[in-house]
Amino acid sequence: MNKKTTRNLEATFDQLVNEPTIQQALAFIEQDHPRTIEEQIALTEIPAPPFKEQRRAENFMERLKGLGLTDVRMDAEGNVYGLRKGQGKGPKIFVSAHLDTVFPEGTDTTVHQKEGILHAPGIGDDTRGLAELLAVVRAFKESDIENSGDIIFGGTVGEEGAGDLRGVKAFFTEHQDIEAFLSLDGPGFNYITYLGTGSYRYKITYKGPGGHSFAAFGTPSATHALGRAMAAIADLETTSEPKTTFSIGEVSGGTSVNAIAQEAMMLVDLRSNDQQELDKLEKRFLKIVEEAAQAENARWGDVRLQVETDRFGNRPPASQSAEEPIVQVASAALRALGEEPELKEPSSTDANYPMSIGIPAITIGLGGEFDKAHTLEEWHDPKNGHLAIQKSLMTILGLVGVEKISPPLL
Repeated sequence: MNKKTTRNLEATFDQLVNEPTIQQALAFIEQDHPRTIEEQIALTEIPAPPFKEQRRAENFMERLKGLGLTDVRMDAEGNVYGLRKGQGKGPKIFVSAHLDTVFPEGTDTTVHQKEGILHAPGIGDDTRGLAELLAVVRAFKESDIENSGDIIFGGTVGEEGAGDLRGVKAFFTEHQDIEAFLSLDGPGFNYITYLGTGSYRYKITYKGPGGHSFAAFGTPSATHALGRAMAAIADLETTSEPKTTFSIGEVSGGTSVNAIAQEAMMLVDLRSNDQQELDKLEKRFLKIVEEAAQAENARWGDVRLQVETDRFGNRPPASQSAEEPIVQVASAALRALGEEPELKEPSSTDANYPMSIGIPAITIGLGGEFDKAHTLEEWHDPKNGHLAIQKSLMTILGLVGVEKISPPLL
């Protein structure tokens, strides 16, 4: 971005941050932060396991309705969202946090507080994002800011694990008029993630005839085939730039110590910041998987062992320039608040999908301090957490514009 454009951005945000209605909104966010924490706790204590987000989604939907958004609804995939209509001409954007957590059904999500720090599975990722989104909407309502472009605020399903971004994929399939996307997710209130790490996720299952370990010796074994594949996968070499990785995350198989296994399974995660490297890795991986079955059959002069491959995850890698307006607007919003933005390494978030289909998209970090995400010991310190909410408000205003004050910068 050239110096003239940078000066224009700075001038626009100087104008915004000095506007009385926006100053009122910023002050309200700081004063309102205890309520944000209350909502964060309340939402955390409504479990939202993968593919079972409905209870939390229904609660979140009622909160959106209570804040005066229009056309609030739950779509067929389970996303919930509502509209804050623009008062003039400007882009239509989608701002969301994800409803799901990584924790399985039955996990105790009761929040415990100790010296101001909140402890509970899911207290940060991404329940804090949901609470911050509600705080932004509340600030709009309390200050009567007249946004020029339309803003859809919502919560998506399926961001974690095997969810495969199903929520955001469904949303953008149904809504093809969205011009930018903001995901509120992850630590670091001044972090901006503008590149997406892609992944393929596979379930590999070997199946054979099985039999008694002694009487049927010489029968191909599903666990032996799995072991052959695992050893070869472990020896794969990948590029460090673009970063490309693999991991066998879960393994199961067999029924008894004295039985030749009929079935054995592994879940595998392949990742890269580059589509070509991801596809190359996938090709090598699938060859190993097939060759392991062939080798196990050949070892015993048999043909009965088979392998099934199921790709259940496809998160596209995606990239855009750091000079893209959406990145620069988020950076300028932080600077207007006296903070310095930090552009982060590629990551895998809801922003991957819209970015991959050419829609400007970023993930911006949340307020406070976080640790132990995706563990039962997850915690969040909400101190100064209002700063991230103020940043989100300013970023949104910069993108969609404010009537009679500043034009859209997207």
